Amino acid sequence: MEVKIGVLHAPREIVLESGQSAEDVESAVAAALAGKAALLSLTDEKGRKILVPADRIAYVEIGEQAQRRVGFGAL
Repeated sequence: MEVKIGVLHAPREIVLESGQSAEDVESAVAAALAGKAALLSLTDEKGRKILVPADRIAYVEIGEQAQRRVGFGAL
């Protein structure tokens, strides 16, 4: 699923494709914003870890779970 993170005082947002579920991402964001964690830590599909300071998060947009399509059929 696609996750977009807006960072304060940064002209671009962070966009990543995550293999985590929407509930896992939401709980990680909630923990970071509640002060339980100093960093928001997410892992993308390639195994890279993205760390964002919790006090710099402007917004987080969690996309829908995308299902992969196979084949070249016309829609």
